[in-house]
Amino acid sequence: MYIHNFDPVIVNFGFIEIRWYSLAYIFGILLGWWLAKKILNYRSNNEDRTLFQIAFDDLIVYLIISIILGGRLGYVLFYNPNFYLNNLVEIIKVWEGGMSFHGALIGVIIGTFLFAKKRKIQTFIFLDIIACVAPIGLFFGRIANFINAELYGKPAQVFWSVIFPTVDNIPRHPSQIYEALMEGVILFLILITFVYNRKIKIGICSALFLIFYGGFRIIGEQFREPDEHIGYLFNLFSMGTLLSLIMMVLGFFLLLKINKSKEV
Repeated sequence: MYIHNFDPVIVNFGFIEIRWYSLAYIFGILLGWWLAKKILNYRSNNEDRTLFQIAFDDLIVYLIISIILGGRLGYVLFYNPNFYLNNLVEIIKVWEGGMSFHGALIGVIIGTFLFAKKRKIQTFIFLDIIACVAPIGLFFGRIANFINAELYGKPAQVFWSVIFPTVDNIPRHPSQIYEALMEGVILFLILITFVYNRKIKIGICSALFLIFYGGFRIIGEQFREPDEHIGYLFNLFSMGTLLSLIMMVLGFFLLLKINKSKEV
């Protein structure tokens, strides 16, 4: 058993704080950007390589905005619409917390589609790369969740259980670590194996991301406390589980569509 004693603030200058959660976003984006360029270089032919490399650098701005807007609006719509409808000013207070992965995913898909259409490049060329590097950010994000003592697990009696004193004195599953391993490490290893296979059709990695992330998230939700103000939908599913089920269905649909296509 471990007693959680991490401070979410790394340095406090009084007028500004540097938090682990902020660094998780920064490191996730920078490492993902670096690896994405490596993958793009490997998968591109000589004729398109320079074009795609330059375009991806420009895409990063779209992605950052899409993650923030999508993540925030997703949280507002999926997790607490009544509160935010009655407190519209609170929507812009991103620094107070409240981001949704599924909302960020929708934002990234829309942002990438708009960018690719503007540059006249196939959307899935970029979405496949993003899907393969996204687990890096997910890993750092879940570790930051653990440090922040948020998204904590259900009560547990396992020897690796954790007590979060800011929550209560009950030993709990470190569900953030479970998700970091599944959504971060394992998902990354699966997707990186596929993306470095040149025989894989464009779009396959995007479909696999939807399927495997959805599955891993559903497993993780079994160990995680549901949102207090939502609980279980229909006394069966957490909101995260429901959204992840939809992800998996869309992923399988996309996979079938790509496999039927004659395009490589």
